[in-house]
Order: sequence, then C-alpha cells, then structure tokens
Amino acid sequence: MDETRLPARLEVSGMIRATESHGGFGTVLHKGEPDAGTILVVIEDKQGLGVLYERMPQLDGRRKWTQIKVQDPDNKGEFQDYLDRRKRQDSDVWIVELIVAEGERLILNGG
Repeated sequence: MDETRLPARLEVSGMIRATESHGGFGTVLHKGEPDAGTILVVIEDKQGLGVLYERMPQLDGRRKWTQIKVQDPDNKGEFQDYLDRRKRQDSDVWIVELIVAEGERLILNGG
C-alpha cells in the first residue's frame, strides 16, 4: 500500500461524512478491500442521473479524480450494468454514491 494513501475504508467514511455535513446523503453500494481497494464514486446530478468518478494515474505519479462515465437518460440500465461489470472484474472495488448539491466539490476539492 502507498504510504501516503489513506485506507479505502477511512476515505469512504470521510466522503460520506462530508456529504452528510453538506446536507446530502452518502451510501456504500459495494464494499471493497478495506485498505487498498479502488474507489469509484457515483455522484447524482440535478436530473437524478449518475456521474461516475475514479482516480486515474497521472504522468507525475499522482492520482486525479476523473469523470469516467455519465448515465444516459435514455438507457439508465447501461450505467448499472457498467457498475456490475466493474464489481465482477474487481471484487476489491468500492462503489460509493453521493447525493448532494455540487457533489463534485467533495472529491475534486477535498470537501
């Protein structure tokens, strides 16, 4: 495990608490490996559609939150299918849903 990285379970807990402190709701959709699991964050937008973020490695070695998928209003099931596929491919993955106004600020700016 990277020494500078928080254990996944603590980071997820912090995201949910930050969401709640901003008047929102956060929940774990899939619990992954407690210390080093990849974290996927679904943020529900104003239209009630999911936007999926994942930390992606950068050339300088840092990991930046990146939008990787947006739920299609005409095919909402495809988004869930994608999440299910990710769980099958990596049982250690965490999937967290945050429902809060301007939820991106909680992950992109650290709350």
